[in-house]
Amino acid sequence: MPARGRHWLALWLLFALGTMAWVVARQTAALVLVTGLRETRAQRSLLEGQRAELLRRIRSAGSRGVLIPRARALGLRLPADSEIIILQVPSPEKP
Repeated sequence: MPARGRHWLALWLLFALGTMAWVVARQTAALVLVTGLRETRAQRSLLEGQRAELLRRIRSAGSRGVLIPRARALGLRLPADSEIIILQVPSPEKP
């Protein structure tokens, strides 16, 4: 039995509805992905801020203004110029 006009119309309507459902599903998946991406970017921004703060604290903790008072509190002192010895590593000889 050959397909009549009504059958072709119903087939094309089902095809159009299926295509539209696929597009809606794809758009919904994209929105979920964008939401996750926004959260990830916000978290990255927060972590970069924390990293910058930690690097700043490391630099300030390693400065002379912080280290010298701590060393003096432990009974240490800065060496005099005559007490500093610079050691040089001999360069390897080439054959």
